[in-house]
Amino acid sequence: MENLEVALKLMFVGMTTVFCILLIVIYLGKGLIALVNKYAPEEVVPVKQQAPRGPAPIPGNILAAITAAVNVVTQNKGKVTKVEKL
Repeated sequence: MENLEVALKLMFVGMTTVFCILLIVIYLGKGLIALVNKYAPEEVVPVKQQAPRGPAPIPGNILAAITAAVNVVTQNKGKVTKVEKL
């Protein structure tokens, strides 16, 4: 029975020590983050304004070639409804 008491005391002291060390690490980390953010803030980079662009239109000769290829492969049963550049 004496061994069980010693084991429980040792377990309690070990777990308490680990818990305290983890608390110290957490609060030191938070303090370091606060100091860095206060004295060395991140530089703000201006964002370039870009006009919203849609997909570029497909030239007529390429669209005609795609349509002709679909007609040949499907024996005039297929139909091109939409062409997008990936």
